[in-house]
Amino acid sequence: MDREQEEMQFLGVFGIYKEAYKIILSWRKIFSQITLALILPLSFIFLAHIEVSNVLFSKIIYNEEELDETQVGTKKYEKISDMISSEWAYFWLFKAAYFTFLLIFSLLSTAAVVYTIACIYTAREVTFKKVMSVVPKVWKRLMITFLSIFIAVFLYNVVSILVLIISVFLIGPSKVVPILLFFLMLYFMGLVYMSIIWQLASVVSVLEEASGIKAMIKSRELIKGKMWVAIIIFFKLNLSSVALHILFERNVVHGSSLGILYRGSFGILSLLLLLVLFLFGLVIQTVIYFVCKSYHHENIDKSALSDHLEVYMGEYVPLKSKDVQLQQFEV
Repeated sequence: MDREQEEMQFLGVFGIYKEAYKIILSWRKIFSQITLALILPLSFIFLAHIEVSNVLFSKIIYNEEELDETQVGTKKYEKISDMISSEWAYFWLFKAAYFTFLLIFSLLSTAAVVYTIACIYTAREVTFKKVMSVVPKVWKRLMITFLSIFIAVFLYNVVSILVLIISVFLIGPSKVVPILLFFLMLYFMGLVYMSIIWQLASVVSVLEEASGIKAMIKSRELIKGKMWVAIIIFFKLNLSSVALHILFERNVVHGSSLGILYRGSFGILSLLLLLVLFLFGLVIQTVIYFVCKSYHHENIDKSALSDHLEVYMGEYVPLKSKDVQLQQFEV
């Protein structure tokens, strides 16, 4: 990073975009290697899941329609019923496998990108081999943070449903629509907030000794004052992802009338755009971490960070909080 840490606090949305672009461009070799090894499989899994899910679900719908037209109690009815049960089992097994591999490659990609940028920040030599040797050890800390946010989101959904039911019961069914709209607005605001906390907590888990709930608390403290910047970036990245998803479904998954050549070309283009989007998003969330540290005047000792990024006796040693917290610099 070319900028001094105290200057990073003044970066806004476009400043963070520019900084992320400069980092990727300046270190394009290492980021290309990370992209091919981790982000490309992640992008492929994401798009392949859309196509395969559509094929499996279409078969289930077709068989269920045929079952409705078949007389109950016949051998054909039983055969179709058994077939539907098997197809649902395959469908949910595929979903479980998809989420497992998506989680693994997502966490590995996050660990690789964050570690690489930390090495760049401390002006340490970074190679693809070194990154891949450290990533599996950092991944364990990210998994703890992911499980913590997963439990938090689960509890958030349970509480939200209970609050909605109680609200409808107390106010009455005549005002269900306005209650539902107001509730959905608050619900999605909370979900966006938790997503931003999770993304920043992932960076904290790699660069500091905190993980799980501690990383989420640290993330919440850091994001104060830069929340709107994070929200705008979050919406732009997710809006781009949703738009790409819709275009892929329309032109590839449901685009049989457009021809194989067009569908294949658009599928490859979608894959390339998605892996660029994933890489850019991971770099941005790491830059936001340094921006937030600068905003709160928490100076990171580069020499201490460099020492803790070393692999000591085969173990990854995270940066201790005393090295990154409560070290004020003059503005």
